[in-house]
This record gives sequence, C-alpha cells and structure tokens, in this order.
Amino acid sequence: MPRAEAEELKARSAKDQRACELAWREAARQWDRAAEREPDAKRRQPYEQRAAAARASAAEARSHEPESVADLVAKLKPPTRPN
Repeated sequence: MPRAEAEELKARSAKDQRACELAWREAARQWDRAAEREPDAKRRQPYEQRAAAARASAAEARSHEPESVADLVAKLKPPTRPN
C-alpha cells in the first residue's frame, strides 16, 4: 500500500503528461498487487477500486492535449536589455 500511495502522490505532482500517466499506471499496478495479496475479499475490494481509479486517471492524463508551442512561448518572459 505505501508504494501505491507514493505513486499516486508522484502522479499528482508530475510536471509533464507522460510522467503523470506512467505514475498512475504504476499506482494501479501496485494496488492490483496489494489486492492479490489480500486474503479477505472485503478488504480486497477498496484496493481493486483504487486500482481502477488509478487506471482511469492514467487514461485521463493521456487524453489531455499538450500545450501548443505558441502558448508556451506566450508564457515566456520577454528578453531584458542589459544596463
């Protein structure tokens, strides 16, 4: 569980789309592993739900369009002249 939670945190703080998607997929894999190791079906269910939610978040992260170059250039500060 701590590994899955760490991957979720990593996904939330990822700066680029690909890193975010990969972290969500890894979180889903870790939740699946936790569910496989859990013998009690009642306790296994939340792990499976979180794995499904992580996979959905990965798909959502992938579907976002990257920013266009024009938008990125607009965010840049204009060059300053030396004194």
